[in-house]
Amino acid sequence: MLQLHSRAFFGRLAAVFGAALLLTACSDDDAEDSSPALPSTVAFTQAGLYPEGVQYDATGNRFLVSSQTRGAVGQVKDDGTYTQFADDAVLVSTIGMRVDESRNRLLVAVSDPGYNPARTSAATQRKLAGLAIFNLTSGQRTAYVNLGGLRPTQNHFANDIAVDDQGNAYITDSFAPIIYKVDAQGTATVFLEDAQLGAPAGAFGLNGLAYHPGGFLLVAKSNEGALFKVPLAAPASLTRVTLPQALTGADGLLLQDNTTLQVVTNAQAKVYRLASTDNWATATISGTFSTPPQYPTTLARRQGADSYVLYSNLNALQANQNPPVSVFTIARVTF
Repeated sequence: MLQLHSRAFFGRLAAVFGAALLLTACSDDDAEDSSPALPSTVAFTQAGLYPEGVQYDATGNRFLVSSQTRGAVGQVKDDGTYTQFADDAVLVSTIGMRVDESRNRLLVAVSDPGYNPARTSAATQRKLAGLAIFNLTSGQRTAYVNLGGLRPTQNHFANDIAVDDQGNAYITDSFAPIIYKVDAQGTATVFLEDAQLGAPAGAFGLNGLAYHPGGFLLVAKSNEGALFKVPLAAPASLTRVTLPQALTGADGLLLQDNTTLQVVTNAQAKVYRLASTDNWATATISGTFSTPPQYPTTLARRQGADSYVLYSNLNALQANQNPPVSVFTIARVTF
């Protein structure tokens, strides 16, 4: 009898411990489920905004978007709320942007493709290339640099921006075969000018670029679907990255890690993930994300390796679509 009672006692004891473990496990699961999940898409309504650039400001928990038609920079929350972040008379059309968190600034490429009727002019249309810098907290403009003035006889379109560890900014020009450099003190120079980076009149040449901590830039050339590696110490010794296929319409770039690069191709409505094992002498395609035919342009990094692509619908703007597009989407990229 004693043996039977002991077995019953230990059986009940085991059941109690089992229930406790189950509750603990459920509690852990609930804690994991309660952590906020990243949204798969963020849609916001701003009729005719036509943003080309997007960045994520982790401190402010917001996306920042540019506008070819208004010039102003906006901020977008995960619930789709859009408010203006910064505006200035020099912002004819805002294109690519770069959040520089360590220096609490937002760098904005400024051009004039003629889509902002309130600010375009004969003096600036297809001739403007500028860099505007804003305080990331207040939205106040702290600097403006006229880049096109370095080559006043050429057409210009400042497109995208990369920032190195020292705070130097590099800006591509889609209408001239030029990459500009603006140092941390605001002095602008022509970092690289090379005929092979040019494009036929009316076509977009240089576009997205990314800074690699190995001491070089990776730069996209849209009309050829090419990718170039440009050493910071000797930019004239640039080389073409060997790719398995042309990335036609290559636009925004995002360096996921030292051996992985994401490339938006608006002409193909895709984001390609490239991998390199030889320090970007060559690269292979390791993943593809297909987007709706809404003219994706560029990427924003959010929470580590996660990236979001902007559906700009610039093709509708270029076609003078009426009514204009009202809803724009920022979508999480999954390969």
